[in-house]
Amino acid sequence: MTADPVTLYKLMTLYLLKKVNFPLTGAQMSEVFLEKGYTNYLTFQQVLNELTEAHLIRQDVVRNTTRYEITTEGEETLGFFKNRLSEAVIADMDAFVAERKFALRSEIGVTGDYFRREGEYQVELAVKEGKSTIIGLTLAVPDEDEAQRLCEKWSQANQEIYAFIMKKLM
Repeated sequence: MTADPVTLYKLMTLYLLKKVNFPLTGAQMSEVFLEKGYTNYLTFQQVLNELTEAHLIRQDVVRNTTRYEITTEGEETLGFFKNRLSEAVIADMDAFVAERKFALRSEIGVTGDYFRREGEYQVELAVKEGKSTIIGLTLAVPDEDEAQRLCEKWSQANQEIYAFIMKKLM
C-alpha cells in the first residue's frame, strides 16, 4: 500500500528528528528534502505545520530561529508506520545525518537570547548537548544593543569562553 507523498514526507521528518535525537531547524531539515529532490520548500513547510498541529513534533522559537523536536506521540507514530519508508529513503536520511550530525548539533546547540527585565536586559547564553546544558550564563546588561552584541559574540567565541572558564575552575 503506497502512502500519499505528504504522508511520506511527514514520516521522513519524524524519522530524521528521531535519528538525530536533538532539535533541528526547518532550514536544516529542508536541506535533505530539497537536495534529494523529494519535495519543494512550500510543501515541506506544510508538513512541519501539520506535524506541529498534530502534536507529533514541537517547535521552540528563540529570536529568529524555530527549532523542531519529535514528541512522544511522534515517536509512537513513527514506530507504527516506519515500514512505509523505503530502504532508499532511510539510507538517504541516515547518510545525511552521518555526514552532517556534528555540524547540525553545533549550529543548534549554541543559543543566545535576551529579554527586558526591570529596566535592564537579561542575556541567556548556553551550549547544549542533546537535552543537557554543558554551560549556561545569564548576564545583565544596560541596553538592547549590548544584549544583541553579546549573543552574536557568544555564537563565535563560546568554545574559547567555555575552555577559559573550565581552566580557571579546575
